[in-house]
Amino acid sequence: MAKAKGVILVGHGGIPKDCPQELVTKLKRLEGQRRAAHAPPSPEELELDKKIRHWPRTDVTDSYQAGLESVARQLRTRLKDVWFAVAYNEFCTPTLEEAVNDLVARGAEQIIVATTMFTPGGSHSEIEIPEILDRLRLEHPTVVLRYAWPFDLSAVADLLHGQVERFV
Repeated sequence: MAKAKGVILVGHGGIPKDCPQELVTKLKRLEGQRRAAHAPPSPEELELDKKIRHWPRTDVTDSYQAGLESVARQLRTRLKDVWFAVAYNEFCTPTLEEAVNDLVARGAEQIIVATTMFTPGGSHSEIEIPEILDRLRLEHPTVVLRYAWPFDLSAVADLLHGQVERFV
């Protein structure tokens, strides 16, 4: 019997245009202080993060989310016999943790996580996602969690070349 498989597409996440900037500024300040102190998130940071992630969104107020959801719909049609989810590193919901937990609750035994962040050097793709997956592996020891990273930069260059050629 084949194992139930899932795929999660992780995007960065965007701030809705109508979300008050002072909320984001305060959240980023608290995150910076926490990281500098190597401390866990404070209740205030967690509450601000939740408020921003759950801010009401439309295609107009959050074009990033609309764009990622469009890519996700197209990717989903190309993937056969897998459960599919979208997740965000910040500012949007669901989180990667929530998406993994949802697929596991549905019965996924193997999950591949892919990100839209293609190039090396990003803290989300190189540090945060692997750390989250390490924690989730401890929570779900019977589930195979694979991270489709790093990208083949030659393939990324091919993709970008094709895009540039459309405008030449």
